[in-house]
Amino acid sequence: MADPPERPEELSRLARNPLREQIRRVLVDGLLAGRWQPGERIVERRVAAELNVSQAPVREALRELEALRLIESVPNKGARVRDFGVADMAEIYPVRAGLELVAAELAANRLADDPRPLEREVEALKRASATGDTEEQIKHSVEFHREVVRAAGNSVLLHTWESLGVEVWTALSVRWLDMELHAKAADHARITEAFRVGDPQVGRMLSDHVLNYVEAALRSRDSVH
Repeated sequence: MADPPERPEELSRLARNPLREQIRRVLVDGLLAGRWQPGERIVERRVAAELNVSQAPVREALRELEALRLIESVPNKGARVRDFGVADMAEIYPVRAGLELVAAELAANRLADDPRPLEREVEALKRASATGDTEEQIKHSVEFHREVVRAAGNSVLLHTWESLGVEVWTALSVRWLDMELHAKAADHARITEAFRVGDPQVGRMLSDHVLNYVEAALRSRDSVH
């Protein structure tokens, strides 16, 4: 296991935001950084000691990660990181694609009138792509899709989409499956233009774009075997 995070920095972050939420962020960051590998245990007591918090909020954060299917509870052994694979993507991404198809249809008029939220993310993606910053590419790719869902103006839809843990799954797909990042600014620019001109096929464009993640993962897996 890699060294634990620097406690002063982590404690500073915990102080600024709700405890459970920030512990969850610390755990997710650990997964993304490779601190815990698939199959490895996350020891609740050890995490609590490192962050100088009680075990209760750590337990709550672990439950959230279990709901996202990032970890699993093993009887008498606690929590361990799930062995994430293409099969997980094949279940999660079609659900996400369906939600974004509905979101695009609901958001179409609003984004035709004001596509600036999407344009901002496209510009940020261009900058991140130019510097090769994968973290920023993931961030702004996910934020682009989040802006579409927000523009739908449906709180239930937004909550359901957020519950999929899109940013985490995108990052893990890139890192653990060595999958190409479908965050190209040009792809998102085409979707933005479709919203701007009122293209009736924009929902299908967005849905197909999301499903390309699964297709890319399948191609990557097949090339290995």
